[in-house]
Amino acid sequence: MTTTAVKSIASRDNPLLVRLRKLGRDPVAYRKQGELWLEGDHLCRAYLQRGGVPLQALITEQGWDSPLRDLALSAPVVSVLPAELMGGISTLESPAPIGFVVPWVGASELISDASTVVLDRLQDAGNVGTVLRSASAFGFTQVIALKGTAGVWSPKVLRAGMGAHFGLSLVEGVEVAALRALNVPLLATSSHADRAIHDVSLPWPCAWVLGHEGEGVSAALQSRCSQSVRIPQPGGEESLNVGAAAAVCLYESARQRLSR
Repeated sequence: MTTTAVKSIASRDNPLLVRLRKLGRDPVAYRKQGELWLEGDHLCRAYLQRGGVPLQALITEQGWDSPLRDLALSAPVVSVLPAELMGGISTLESPAPIGFVVPWVGASELISDASTVVLDRLQDAGNVGTVLRSASAFGFTQVIALKGTAGVWSPKVLRAGMGAHFGLSLVEGVEVAALRALNVPLLATSSHADRAIHDVSLPWPCAWVLGHEGEGVSAALQSRCSQSVRIPQPGGEESLNVGAAAAVCLYESARQRLSR
């Protein structure tokens, strides 16, 4: 039977807290440090539900005296600290009372025949996390982030993804040329496309390409897509937020797949 080591942290200069502050300040620090900071019980539980094994847990003194203690004890090492020290490493306006330090295992290898979402230089961390959440919800298994896309494991993306990360194969830092390895058709949206998304028989599996918030999909990548479709907007808006567009496209793929 394994036992959990319980420690106390009383100084903001504790080496663990120094590392976690770096993770919070630098959105791609996880690549250098090889670890992630999962803040809040929802992310921690999602990680455990997917079979993850944390390196250690941090919990406030108040949290330790609450039902969150059981969640913390799922880690082999627990550090108990005052709420003000937890606030010093938090990336939230209202710091959570618990978090996990977990290993970052690196980017996944590209899977050629997986149902895929390709992120073409998406900048906003909230958008990236929202797309990951939709991908997981609608049965896509792989997300490929091209170079220039926000770090997919950054704290803000992790929060927006709400645990979706742990059920997806995430490939990042990819050049457009690497997409040649995909053996599924690439699809994109365009306001100039002749056919509406609901009028097109969408292939499965496929790879939906989602472009930069301001510039859209690059011309080089658009030329690789086998189909471009239009999302009808009878209300007259010029365009949709990329997170909203992703949800429409991925849902329509799932809907057609399930109706066949």
